[in-house]
Amino acid sequence: MSLKESLLADMQAAMRDRQVVRLETIRLLRAAIQRKELDEQIQLDDQGVLQIIQKMVKQCTDAAEQFTKGNREDLADKERANIAILETYLPDYLSGPLSDHEIDRLIQEAIQQSGATTMKDLGKVIGLVKLKAQGRVEMAAVSAKIKSLLA
Repeated sequence: MSLKESLLADMQAAMRDRQVVRLETIRLLRAAIQRKELDEQIQLDDQGVLQIIQKMVKQCTDAAEQFTKGNREDLADKERANIAILETYLPDYLSGPLSDHEIDRLIQEAIQQSGATTMKDLGKVIGLVKLKAQGRVEMAAVSAKIKSLLA
């Protein structure tokens, strides 16, 4: 069963069980998937759906932080509930941020794979790291680490 089919089945179950928050979150996710498919005239596979889920988790995390800073814990709690639901669709290896050790390992692998030796190769290395770590790490920090290694 594809991820889109699983989302549809879960949405129907949430409707039956009257799980309002879960239903709203799944509807938002399905709308984001449909919007992407219509905008780009493509059919998303599971990898594309996972990227959208990761993007939504990041957006909800940022929103929760902003609501907390604005003393709106009620809205921050709602965003955290959305994150918890969205993360159920992410495989274990995609949920949660990468540790410094994992980031360093990905950077070393990317440097070896691309054969990078100078700053001119920075784009190649960042591209390879981004494929594996997108949504799980702040790319500005990764870029700074790569620059220090290639300098």
